[in-house]
Amino acid sequence: MFSKGEKNSAPSYGVLLLISCAVGYFGYFCAYMRIPVVPLFAGQLGAGTFQVGLINASFLFLAGILSLPIGILSDRIGRKLLILWGLSMSMVTSFALIFCKTPEQMILAYVFFGLGQAALAPTLMSYATDISPATHMGRTYGFYTLAIYAGMSTGPAAGGMIAHWSGFQAVFATSGVLILALLVMTIFFLPRARDVAVEKPAKLPFLTVARELATNISLMACWLVTLGTCMGMGTFLTFVPLHAQEQGVNVGQIGIIFGAQALFNALSRLPFGHLSDKVAQKNQLVVAGLTSFALCMAGVGAASSFYSFAFFAAGAGFSMGIGFTAIGTLMTELVGPGCRGLAMGGYNGAIYLGMMLGALAMGAIVGHLGFRNGFFMIAAINLTMTMIFHVIFKKTQKAGTKH
Repeated sequence: MFSKGEKNSAPSYGVLLLISCAVGYFGYFCAYMRIPVVPLFAGQLGAGTFQVGLINASFLFLAGILSLPIGILSDRIGRKLLILWGLSMSMVTSFALIFCKTPEQMILAYVFFGLGQAALAPTLMSYATDISPATHMGRTYGFYTLAIYAGMSTGPAAGGMIAHWSGFQAVFATSGVLILALLVMTIFFLPRARDVAVEKPAKLPFLTVARELATNISLMACWLVTLGTCMGMGTFLTFVPLHAQEQGVNVGQIGIIFGAQALFNALSRLPFGHLSDKVAQKNQLVVAGLTSFALCMAGVGAASSFYSFAFFAAGAGFSMGIGFTAIGTLMTELVGPGCRGLAMGGYNGAIYLGMMLGALAMGAIVGHLGFRNGFFMIAAINLTMTMIFHVIFKKTQKAGTKH
């Protein structure tokens, strides 16, 4: 697994995966503690709905457009440095929010959050694939994404409880202190990727990386279908509370609906990570999972009771676990080790930009067509993107290209 000089000193794959998952879990847990609190704090400072939207949009937009270039940069200067930079920016955001007095200052603070996520998300994901044997890519991605989704799910709950007990500033202070502790632990316990990678990635010339980006149509298809699906996820996160409330679902039940989506999303990652290691045509798992996701979005649009919302939300989470685990594994096969930062950077950029587009574009559509038709439309968009992905992979298979 490792070079001759490192066999006795390098941590095992299992230990490295545990460290990667721990950094991922606590990094997202600490950052997402702020998610449910920031809109409320902004409202307390006098922000209207438009300014609250701008705060989140500034983070999503910056993380989206910077993930790809920072992912390429991580292939050249190393993973650990950028992971530490990402954690540092997230820590700065937490402490800066304590001292914000206006919505405009909060927008500026969230710019640093976007910088931090652009550095952390694709780089840590690339690190996890660097330390994984080729036979274990699916389960690596399954364990890693389970860890970060667990962080995304438990972080907001912890932040809400702290805010209830001690106020908004206490959430930001706790987040900042915890990220500082994680930063110190990462410095000492996370080895440099180049020291422990199964395949030592060479520093590729910029023109080689640019050529990979321009000619790898299959990789672009992965990014495209990720963008489309995350438009659906952005629509779900933004408008399900309003749609469900309109159908008579109470606030407590809406929380259960979101919990069902997160739980089934997380639980499906491990079994389908193992399955993707055994399936040669991983693109078929992508198509199956994301077609099911599109149908669940249509189901959410048609839902009229708590139970129907919960059923389709759980289905959407389960379907994302199938499709996205397969996409993550598939991308590691589409590029060499020296371009994994590129692949994961584009992938994370598609996630953030897709969620932003879903929230913004579907907001206008829902205002004219209503929630039901809005969800039907996003389901049609998701299905169309999935079919485009399927057609591209069929053509690359017939042409005998790498897939």
